[in-house]
Amino acid sequence: MTPRVENLFAGPLDSFGREHFLTLFENETVRIERIASRSYGSPAGFWYDQPQSEWVIVLRGHAVLEFEDGELVPLQEGDYLLIPSHLKHRVQQTGPDTLWLAVHIKEQ
Repeated sequence: MTPRVENLFAGPLDSFGREHFLTLFENETVRIERIASRSYGSPAGFWYDQPQSEWVIVLRGHAVLEFEDGELVPLQEGDYLLIPSHLKHRVQQTGPDTLWLAVHIKEQ
């Protein structure tokens, strides 16, 4: 069997609405997602509170993450960070064609 080559940048971002998640790989310890965001912001009062740590990188565009303590973290292309498990956060805003890669690391 020959491995299938795919491309993270292939496909229009605007065909998916304001935000689209695509799982690229998953096993019992890790999940890797491609996230396409179009001028997206989390709904008012919504916070991610995930049981796993999440490493994210902005591949294209820009975004601002907000943490429960009020800290705003701007991210440009190439910026990445690790969000520890249960650190409440939300997407304040993304650019019109932002592309992320997210790696969710399940705790052992």
